[in-house]
Amino acid sequence: MIYPVILAGGSGTRLWPMSRSLYPKQLISLYNAHTMLQNTLLRLSGLSDLGDPVIICNENHRFMTAEQIRRIDINDFKIILEPAARNTAPAIALAALILDDNLKPEPQDEPVMLVLPADHEIKNIEIFHEIIQSGAQLARQGKLVTFGIVPSSPETGYGYIKKGNGLDNSDPAFMIDRFVEKPDYDTAVSYLESGDFCWNSGMFMFKASAVISELEVFAPDMLEKCRKAIENGNMDLDFFRVDKTAFESITEDSIDYAVMEKTAKGVVITLDAGWNDLGSFDALWQTGDKDDCNNVTSGDVLVHNVTDTYIHSDNRLVAAVGLEKFVIVDTKDAVLVAPRDQVQDVKKIVTQLKAQNRVEAVSHAKVYRPWGDYETIDMADRYQVKRITVKPGAKLSLQKHYHRAEHWTVVSGTAIVTKDTEEILLKEDQSVYIPLGTMHRLENPGKIPLELIEVQSGPYLGEDDIVRYDDVYGREKRPNDK
Repeated sequence: MIYPVILAGGSGTRLWPMSRSLYPKQLISLYNAHTMLQNTLLRLSGLSDLGDPVIICNENHRFMTAEQIRRIDINDFKIILEPAARNTAPAIALAALILDDNLKPEPQDEPVMLVLPADHEIKNIEIFHEIIQSGAQLARQGKLVTFGIVPSSPETGYGYIKKGNGLDNSDPAFMIDRFVEKPDYDTAVSYLESGDFCWNSGMFMFKASAVISELEVFAPDMLEKCRKAIENGNMDLDFFRVDKTAFESITEDSIDYAVMEKTAKGVVITLDAGWNDLGSFDALWQTGDKDDCNNVTSGDVLVHNVTDTYIHSDNRLVAAVGLEKFVIVDTKDAVLVAPRDQVQDVKKIVTQLKAQNRVEAVSHAKVYRPWGDYETIDMADRYQVKRITVKPGAKLSLQKHYHRAEHWTVVSGTAIVTKDTEEILLKEDQSVYIPLGTMHRLENPGKIPLELIEVQSGPYLGEDDIVRYDDVYGREKRPNDK
């Protein structure tokens, strides 16, 4: 059986300000109504012999990830939580060890892993499915399969794979001659003209036991630490949380470096199915629907004398005049303007934001939580105003604050408010005051979303001013939780 293993732990810094560390690109709708993660899972629909997906994500994204999967009517899945980013090799090792151990398969039916990043676009699903079936056949023979994209241009943003000898009766499958790093433009042109190279897609297929065997040879320390991370891990609600100490002791490494460049069992299958790694705004421009002037726009956008440009607006009018080959991205709390040929450097802005401890590197104005979301709509030295939405049947943690008081006014829906030992029912236009140091909880008992305005006042308004006493989502006290 084929088990999809979805790598959903990236941060997407090159797509800032749309992508933030607490709400990264794989959880965002970039080119249709579904998010990148949802699209990755939906394009597998119709494949035969498909097992329940395994999703590997950062623990900060766990609730959004689970909710997005359920929203596309996938109810049987496993989510493995990484306490820190350690690249693809440890993530794949975790999934392989868990699949190999938990399924305890018969030798003739060992689990085959289909490893897919959660941030790709593939337009021709029929061809994609055909190639997956070809990959599954080779994987069952013990091969470690990667998928190489037939290049359409001399790309300098991708790594390449040079094809070796073809496999008997396995066209379009080849032995791997070598992996090569991202080239300069002239080298990329020579790769394209030779016909011997393909883009490295980061997609793989292999038996769980086969990749474990190669990790034993080429990365035994990493594999052993992954085993310890699993052995000392635990279930947390619907998630498997690996041991933090063991996993963080692992040195970052990609599966390419750790295994694929060293193994004699590597095979590349070429894929020509309208693939794109949506890792930059230039990629979004390349794949987007263009107007007569080759512009890709979304949201409330007006242009005059603008060509070959990508413009995205979340919530207000963006007007552009006299631009060529630019990117403009407007969100509620940040605006990005850059030439299209320099958007790879957006991550350097994120580096500056992190160095200054700015919240714009971490989260959007609207912050998502397992119970709903909140959005800051005004802020000054000693007060902050938020719009809070609580999903039907959801509740916030039982908590108190040492540095701020809160005043809640219900805009729509019904709220049950716990205030120390008192329980209060609030309806539309009613309000309650929560003094500093008071234990409190907010709950939506209704069948429609609860919306309210929260006014905070006090000398310190940081989200880490929380003492949590009870939480239905099993969260510990940590910054940016509520």
